[in-house]
Amino acid sequence: MSISDRYDAVFKALAAPVRRQIMDDLRDQPLTTGTLCEHFPEIDRCTVMQHLKVLEAADLVIPVRKGRERWNHLNPLPIHEIHERWIGPHAARAVERLGQLKHTLERDSDIAVKAGPD
Repeated sequence: MSISDRYDAVFKALAAPVRRQIMDDLRDQPLTTGTLCEHFPEIDRCTVMQHLKVLEAADLVIPVRKGRERWNHLNPLPIHEIHERWIGPHAARAVERLGQLKHTLERDSDIAVKAGPD
């Protein structure tokens, strides 16, 4: 799978509110599929499983079988990769521009103060 395909899979997985909530639920600890199903009483178990399959395909959730239970572990690495590729560089550039704007506004303010009232 190409890097572009991997990014597409992650963005697709993150597009659904239910899948984002599943990831939030898994942030602090792995949970069984049964426990995740309890978090979504408005949808059936098959639908939760379909959402988990999309998250697995994007490598965002890693399932581990222990006996009859399936434990779902959050894999934060794909999100970190997207952060490194998209968010970090764009945020750094935005902060740099805000710093330049602040400097310009402060300089213009100093000039106006030194010029005094008209």
